[in-house]
Amino acid sequence: MRLPLVTLTSLLAVIMHAQTPSCPDRVETLLARLTLEEKIGQLTQGVIHAPEHVEAALAEVRAGRYGSFILSAPPEIATTLRNQVQQAAVGQSRLGIPLVFGYDSIHGYRTTFPIPLGLAATWDIQLVEQGQAVAARESRAVGVDWIFAPMCDLARDPRWGRVAESFGEDPYLGAQLVAASVRGFQGDNPASPERAAATLKHFVGYSATTGGRDYNTTDITPFVLRNAHLPAFEAGIQAGALSVMSAFNAIDGIPAVTNRALLTGVLRDEWKFNGLVVSDWNSVAESITWGYAADRAEAARLSLLAGNDMDMMSGCYRETLAAQVAAGTVPLAAIDEAVRRVLRLKFKLGLFEAPLTDPAAAARSFALPDAPPLAREAAARSLVLLKNDGVLPLTPAAIRRIALIGPLADDATEMLGTWPGHGQPADVVTLAAGLRTHLGPAAQLTVLRGCDLLPSGPRTRALPDGSNVTDEDANHRAAVADENDFTQAIAAARSADVIIAAMGEPRGWSGENSSRAELSLTGRQPELLRALAATGKPLVVVVFSGRPLALTETAEKANALVQAWHPGLQGGPALAAVLCGDLAPTGRLPISFPRATGQVPVYYNHAMTGRPDMVDYRDLTRDPLYPFGFGLTYTTFTYGPVEILAATSRARATVTNTGTRAGEAVAQLYVRDVACSEGARPVQELRGWQRLTLAPGESRTVEFALTDETLGFVDRSGKHRLEAGEYRVWIAPHASTGTAAVYQRP
Repeated sequence: MRLPLVTLTSLLAVIMHAQTPSCPDRVETLLARLTLEEKIGQLTQGVIHAPEHVEAALAEVRAGRYGSFILSAPPEIATTLRNQVQQAAVGQSRLGIPLVFGYDSIHGYRTTFPIPLGLAATWDIQLVEQGQAVAARESRAVGVDWIFAPMCDLARDPRWGRVAESFGEDPYLGAQLVAASVRGFQGDNPASPERAAATLKHFVGYSATTGGRDYNTTDITPFVLRNAHLPAFEAGIQAGALSVMSAFNAIDGIPAVTNRALLTGVLRDEWKFNGLVVSDWNSVAESITWGYAADRAEAARLSLLAGNDMDMMSGCYRETLAAQVAAGTVPLAAIDEAVRRVLRLKFKLGLFEAPLTDPAAAARSFALPDAPPLAREAAARSLVLLKNDGVLPLTPAAIRRIALIGPLADDATEMLGTWPGHGQPADVVTLAAGLRTHLGPAAQLTVLRGCDLLPSGPRTRALPDGSNVTDEDANHRAAVADENDFTQAIAAARSADVIIAAMGEPRGWSGENSSRAELSLTGRQPELLRALAATGKPLVVVVFSGRPLALTETAEKANALVQAWHPGLQGGPALAAVLCGDLAPTGRLPISFPRATGQVPVYYNHAMTGRPDMVDYRDLTRDPLYPFGFGLTYTTFTYGPVEILAATSRARATVTNTGTRAGEAVAQLYVRDVACSEGARPVQELRGWQRLTLAPGESRTVEFALTDETLGFVDRSGKHRLEAGEYRVWIAPHASTGTAAVYQRP
């Protein structure tokens, strides 16, 4: 039997390296055979979204001018396109070096989980790890070897759209979830057909953008950078992440992609990271727009020498580096080192041994039965109950006639959220569908939109000369239809036993390049909310959003308020189970909710000031509407005073279920260094949490160790330090509550 060329190439690769046990030796052997043009090709990344991209790329791939592609094509053609390009690389290029394919599987590939901010609300490390493992399995099944996640950016300003992709405002919680994501994506063996390389992004400080406007300037002091923005990245490195993505922003005027102090000084020298650094899309060229690099050659040189190995999409490396090596302005050794990192990643992913993807793998992977229940559990545990005057859980009497009103009641696409991978609206179970299944035929469920999520634009019609004019008739008909929807919704609400309002913001209003100036419900939703509240019927408001919204009026009008984020494919069943009491809400906020947009940024772990009691606004308190760590359930808990066990350097407190139903408490440890020689530390810092499932009346004592890691900080030089002196310690249900105990560390 005659084997295909690509199979022979794969077999030869295995035979060639069979006597060479170590990855470094394999890398060096291959590096020595590469021409300069081929080396630069390994540092160049393109994109494949459609068949025409393949046709354009094949000749370049055969010549060794690409090392990687973003595989954004739909899954039904992704594997075929990938294998076409990969076969050209391994079977038709001079050295047969495989390509590595990346994609943004941010919260799932085919099975879309809650957005990362929703996953963070679970405060469940194991669940996040399991969800990311599903994302890796489904991604690898279509040929995505390299996932551009997790996002490690600390999100303190909800006006910034990419807060949806973050794990919230706390460095400690974020670090735990970043490490869990890395383990989920990569497992113990990234070469496994069910795993993929993780990418820590965006290094670093991208989220501190001025005014919450994406791609904007950032201004971060070294002490804040070390203790707030870098910990999640360091945790990801320690968890074994194989790659890092440099950020879009500039710090102190230096674009992140060209920042040697960070990419080499911190990442390589301090943390000993030996993996691959890839730029964000076109950011190498954008260092020119920043006013830092003079031209494309200087942009390429500064980025490469700073420690950015691969150029995503700008083309600056492939266009200019060879001439700069010839001119002596770029050392060949710098290019070699970057190529080593690319080759090392490919070897670790097993691409030399298994370069192609089985076309049948996706069908098998997408059909596995464990994914939907896991997505449902993640959605259920991400829900945060913000207010409840007793209307929840819904009683059998209350669910005989339900009016489910709102533009997000039955919109499958909106449930997917930003960066949904290739999740399909047809697979989404909406809130309406979830309630219908959960309640059965005995309940009368009326579902109406009430209003659109966004105001519709003016209708126009074309004239014979090709110009457009306002179509007054169409506008009138649309206005009448909108008003009818509104009126019918209010009539249905008046006839119901309970109203569930499904409101929020469009999924396209969060994510990249989706900043907001006002954190309000969009369109006519505020008006609809007031009309529903005016009926006097019990009102449960479910908010779907990619960020914290300013929900002050919503909370005032609602009898119960649930934050559902954008929950993914299984949001409907999860919500139905929680609203009807089959499950109790367990989510906790990973980010503070403001009372008004003008408070932003408002976050719990701010630094102490010289006049801490004089920082309110004239017209509003400084306190958030709902603080970090907050979340109600269907029972109540009390927390006893914190006791310091000085002999063993531990803190403990007793938690008691004072309600009538079993429930889960999330006991949170916060500390404060009262006097720090390096600079003011935050008023509170999360340093741990424990879950307690307690029966009615049951009490249990929780203990936390007050270790060097718990109490210490990172100084401006990058060294971890711990100082003697006074510390405050809280064990509480959320930030900014409870009474602190004093721990005197000798």
